[in-house]
Amino acid sequence: MSGRNINIALVGNPNCGKSSLFNALTGLNQKVGNFPGVTVDKKTGQSSLDAAVQATIIDLPGTYSLYPRRADEWVAYRVMMNVDADIKPEMVLLVADASNLKRNLLFCSQIIDLKVPVVVALTMMDLARSKGIEIDVPGLERELGVPVIPVNPRKNKGIDQLKKALTQTAHQQAAISRRDFISNKQLAPEAVAGVQQLVPGLSDYASVHYLINHENFPLADDMQHNIEQLEIDNKFNPTKSQAEEILQRYTRIRQIMQQNVVEPDPLQKKLFTEKLDNLFLHRVWGYVILLATLFLLFQSIFWLATYPMDLIEGSFSSVQGWLAAKLPEVWWSDLLLNGFLAGLGGILVFVPQIMILFGLITILEDTGYMARISFLSDKLMRKVGLNGKSVMPMISGLACAVPAIMSARNIENKKERLLTILVTPLMSCSARLPVFTILIALAVPQTYYFGFLSLQGLVMMGLYLLGLVMALIVSYVLKIIVKMKEKSFFILELPVYRAPRWKNVGVTMIEKAKIFVLDAGRIILVISVLLWFLSSYGPKERMAKVEEKYAVLQEKATTNEQKEELTRELSTEKLENSYAGIIGKAIEPAIKPLGYDWKIGIALVTSFAAREVFVGTMATLYSVEETDDNVTLREKMHNATREDGTKVYTLATSISLMVFYVLAMQCMTTVGVVKRETKGWKWPLIQVGYMTLLAYVTSFVFYQIFL
Repeated sequence: MSGRNINIALVGNPNCGKSSLFNALTGLNQKVGNFPGVTVDKKTGQSSLDAAVQATIIDLPGTYSLYPRRADEWVAYRVMMNVDADIKPEMVLLVADASNLKRNLLFCSQIIDLKVPVVVALTMMDLARSKGIEIDVPGLERELGVPVIPVNPRKNKGIDQLKKALTQTAHQQAAISRRDFISNKQLAPEAVAGVQQLVPGLSDYASVHYLINHENFPLADDMQHNIEQLEIDNKFNPTKSQAEEILQRYTRIRQIMQQNVVEPDPLQKKLFTEKLDNLFLHRVWGYVILLATLFLLFQSIFWLATYPMDLIEGSFSSVQGWLAAKLPEVWWSDLLLNGFLAGLGGILVFVPQIMILFGLITILEDTGYMARISFLSDKLMRKVGLNGKSVMPMISGLACAVPAIMSARNIENKKERLLTILVTPLMSCSARLPVFTILIALAVPQTYYFGFLSLQGLVMMGLYLLGLVMALIVSYVLKIIVKMKEKSFFILELPVYRAPRWKNVGVTMIEKAKIFVLDAGRIILVISVLLWFLSSYGPKERMAKVEEKYAVLQEKATTNEQKEELTRELSTEKLENSYAGIIGKAIEPAIKPLGYDWKIGIALVTSFAAREVFVGTMATLYSVEETDDNVTLREKMHNATREDGTKVYTLATSISLMVFYVLAMQCMTTVGVVKRETKGWKWPLIQVGYMTLLAYVTSFVFYQIFL
């Protein structure tokens, strides 16, 4: 096996440290996609085990046992049963939480009985010790019959030993466990033997699963019929066999725990985690702390991002000014300066805020607090037709609605899942952040209350809370309209509190910045260049008339000041008569009641491709109109005036526009994902309709209030 790349499936229970280990093994060498046929994240990464062996690590969704219930658990199950057409792992790296060993050993024992090469990574050893748990690792290794390696991915401890064990297993120096964890064949002796005749090479335990779940495997019709006949002939009862199996496994696990694990007295004093939960999950203080946490999150976006944003914005203005002085006045230099560079600057200036937002969200997840938010919110969510599981997609919607909507598959109740999908886009995603930032900077003064409460931060938090409140109101209305009756249950395992994995935070920040720049950036640049063309050119007759008019006026001008003023007026009038100006003027009557001019109207239209395009659109429109290339976009927007000389971006207009972006469905990718998840166009069209109407009416109300 020397010199080849091996596929390793990374499996384990939820919250067992699997993600930490994946990041420790792969670093930045990661790819995220979807498993074929399902909207479940597929994370793969490259890892060098030694000089001769490279590994592709496939991070499978977390699952508690080999009896799947949700879509993501079925993905892991099919891979483990070797019936997935695309993913064929040669080895399994199983992550087990040492502080919850009894529960983790159930899944571990099932994987071992499939008779695949397995290496067990034992995580949370420090947490186990803090609980007073001592584990005899060599004894546990003997009982399981596979390598067991204690690791601490957060501190990079045990990773080299783990790689060595994986390499030895890859070179077949470590054998597959020869003995079954339990006597699987005795669960249904004749039926198991019959399956093994039909499918040679199956382990006894894999044969049991073929009897239970063969309908979900890609088998030929005659094979399906033969296995079904075996069930009938041998009176195989799947439920009884599964119950018997689990009972036997826990009996054996109990024996192993007694021999190899020292556990503390169950009456010991409360752990640190439980004490913190008494505070964080308190019926009053829990919500106060939650609001304070969210406030600090949005304050930090302004506190930490101001200097890098100013640096990036100033650098682009300087570069544009320098190039404008050096390049000839031809069409391609205009495209470079006012199309490409203006659009690129509109992308990169918001990278610091995107990184900070995702970094802080990752810290909340790593520490275990994010799960507490779900628990706290369950009671409120149920009143509006959702449940606690809806919180995670909605919180994920703060980053991006697309994966958030896909993660709603974890909600078993169909009605609650549908309502979650329909309201999640109301949560303000990271694409809205550039819009909020630039408008808040224009309209809201940098005022501080009590020396530390930023008015701009409070407005930002208010926008996010507006999206949440509207989501709850809409869900309550839809709960009454959508007629589905199905009981739901909310079961959530609360992870222990941990220190954040700073390496993981850094990796996430870099990855999200790359996604924003490469994915959103491509769209913004394409639209910026297209807008440059539409803004620079128009019907020949109209543009010729404008040129003739100002040529005459220039001849009459006597001072440099008059000539510069006429040059600015020429740029403005050419923009108004361009193709973009004609489109903007056509839609202006519809948006005028909201306080918007025709340029904002163009931005609203282009934003339906992606919300963050708003900034690129403004950058292009004002760059085409503005003759001074040293002026930043914020300054251009601040100086923008209407025909009557009044400011465009007043407090009323800015707030109205921010509210519109909070509530409108301006993301075609999200519409496509909703169509795929709901299997039709009915609900996506309803969603686009209600969100557009809600955005228009609410923006009108806010405009009138602040006018």
